[in-house]
Amino acid sequence: MLGAAVFGMQASVCSASVRTTGNSLRPLRLIFTGFFRAECGDARDFEIKGSGASGLLHAMVFRWFLAVVFAAACAGARAVEFRTDVMAVLSKAGCNSGACHGNGQGKGAFKLSLRGQDPADDWAALAREQGGRRVNVFEPAESLVLLKATGSVPHEGGRRFGADSVEGRILLDWLRAGAPDSSGAAVPLELEVTPETEVVIEPRRATRIRATAVFPDGTRRDVSRLAVYEPSDTMVKVDIEGGVEAVGPGEVTVVVRYLGRQKPARLAFIPQREDFRWSGPEPAGFVDEHIFAKLRSLRMNPAPLCDDATFVRRLYLDLLGVIPSEATARAFTADGNPDKRARLVDALLQRGEFADFWALKWADLLRIEERQLDAKGVSVFHAWIRASIAANKPMDVFARELVSARGSTYENPPANWWRANRDPVSRGENTARVFLGTQINCAQCHNHPFERWTQADYYDWTSVFRRVDYKIVKNERKDTNDQKEFKGEQIVNMSGNARVVNPRTGEAAAMRFLGGGPVPQGKDELDALGDWLSRSPQFARMQANRVWANLLGRGLVDPPDDFRASNPPSHPELLDALGREFASNGFDLRRLIRTIVLSKTYQLGIGAGDEFNASRAVVKRLGAEQILDSTAKALGVNLEIPGHPGLGRVSQVPEGRKHYRPLDSEWDFFQLAFGKPPRLVATDCERLGEPTVVQAFQLISGPVMRDLLTRSPRVTAWSMMEPAAAVDSMVWTILGRVPTETEVRAFSRHLSNGDRRTAAEDAAWALLNSKEFLFRR
Repeated sequence: MLGAAVFGMQASVCSASVRTTGNSLRPLRLIFTGFFRAECGDARDFEIKGSGASGLLHAMVFRWFLAVVFAAACAGARAVEFRTDVMAVLSKAGCNSGACHGNGQGKGAFKLSLRGQDPADDWAALAREQGGRRVNVFEPAESLVLLKATGSVPHEGGRRFGADSVEGRILLDWLRAGAPDSSGAAVPLELEVTPETEVVIEPRRATRIRATAVFPDGTRRDVSRLAVYEPSDTMVKVDIEGGVEAVGPGEVTVVVRYLGRQKPARLAFIPQREDFRWSGPEPAGFVDEHIFAKLRSLRMNPAPLCDDATFVRRLYLDLLGVIPSEATARAFTADGNPDKRARLVDALLQRGEFADFWALKWADLLRIEERQLDAKGVSVFHAWIRASIAANKPMDVFARELVSARGSTYENPPANWWRANRDPVSRGENTARVFLGTQINCAQCHNHPFERWTQADYYDWTSVFRRVDYKIVKNERKDTNDQKEFKGEQIVNMSGNARVVNPRTGEAAAMRFLGGGPVPQGKDELDALGDWLSRSPQFARMQANRVWANLLGRGLVDPPDDFRASNPPSHPELLDALGREFASNGFDLRRLIRTIVLSKTYQLGIGAGDEFNASRAVVKRLGAEQILDSTAKALGVNLEIPGHPGLGRVSQVPEGRKHYRPLDSEWDFFQLAFGKPPRLVATDCERLGEPTVVQAFQLISGPVMRDLLTRSPRVTAWSMMEPAAAVDSMVWTILGRVPTETEVRAFSRHLSNGDRRTAAEDAAWALLNSKEFLFRR
């Protein structure tokens, strides 16, 4: 054993050093250090006197002697490894964060890979760059990297840890061992976090997170002290060992990171509420069972169920994009049949307006805009989407036909998806986002900081799309300087030969599905993609989450297209159950919608509660199309949509907002104000829903609203009715409910004075500007 150590046995993690005096021994000090420490435990700063050959002999004798004494103490000790220990220290201290040396340009001429994505480069930067000035293997405690981090010398980043801390000792031990690379060290396969979820009830205000790394050989190591803890909210403070203390009630996600692995822990801190009694309704199915189980654990009651008038209006807006008629609202609220809500759902799902409104949602996602697709491309692509929804085409078939499409963009409409995404990068990023809810953009430049995706994953995925190409049959663009404008037929084919290169390796990327295996040999890439995508559990979960977000106002994962470890679902078991239900029922969109809207969760009112946990209905402003279509329906006016004389509702218009030319129509200004998207990004979030002052101006005195009121035959009819009857009809028509006594008195008084037509117009205008009309509740 002694002989093996003489020839360079690796140094132990047990920290000891041998100091020789005499300049002739300085070149051999590194050999002595590693050679002595291989068996010598925690002996500190032992000094061997002598010089030349005499000093060398003394050192060898003492090393042999102390090896015998300390061998037992050292048995089983693990050597400090750069890739599993030092890299963890650099992350824990924040040295490789984007705000510090992990910045793209580094800091102070010292650059590390962001969050430790490249240990080999980081080792070279520390141990070899600039002549190795950052490490001192002869005087390890004097190494610049240690002095800076411990604040012993001026450091712009300040003191990151103490010299006697766990981090300081690990770094010093590594330096004493000669700052080796340890490139063969095993990295963890998995990171386990406990607890994954926990509800902490007062008087407790704290808990502790434990992190365990699992290595390829099955070894399990407690890495709680070296893991990084990132809370999603300032309502908690997390100490260096994973202790979490709440400063207030609420829910928080703490993402735990260690060496490229990360896992979330979701924690809830709630008041004691000793007098809590569950008062929620009986569950109507598995959706309610999951939602109500969590609410019970949080000691939170859901809001009461909404009344019939609220339900019918909500359902019409969510499924058809327009309010119910006066007759429909009156009849539904008067109906005493206990199954009337289910019967209404079934009826609305078969209406043409359902296909129109849900085609609008997919048109936003699939970037149906005229500048790239031209007018005919927009028309045929939108018609194909609408026909698919009207026919209740299974959503896996819908997705497969989209991503495997090729041929003429006029004759095979789904090929326009590739026409709108003209390079491997945009194809890969947008396909992942729309169909898998995965945003991989960050991995183009570095490993994803909040997810498991690496640069290799990114370029292997984009390589799947590298052969997609176009034959431009004709391009009669109006603006010859706009290279992104296309007007004319194109043929999508697989004759391209674009080369996708991984910038880190400089080599051509392999074709691999995102989180899956390689493209099967001999199979067309897009056909293989369609098969793989439609069978992916993540596809089912993503589409179920998208439907949930459209109906409930907030996704179980929110934003709906941002699935990642640091943004976990509010109800993970429910999301999995919805995905399985969707897939097992043949990806039937109508059936999934029916399951959700007939749940008691969907039918809750807007009382006190928590939107995050679906304990009450989400109040949200209507979209531009919903406001225009509902206003026209309430006023009995036929819309005159510029450029679309044959359409009766704005939700039927195929194109998005015309962003590529100056606004030349009051309709354009109205839709811009109310957030109609230009469809430049394939996302669920491009459509804006926040209220603004500009919207108030449009509603109060805008030309679109004024024109609709002026032309309204229904306002004329109300002006000819008795005031009380007119108020009753107005409120039922515009708000879908019985008017209050206050409303009857106030509006009747107004309708009885002056010009009756003007008075009726004023009353209708007031109701159309009310929050009750403009918001879905």
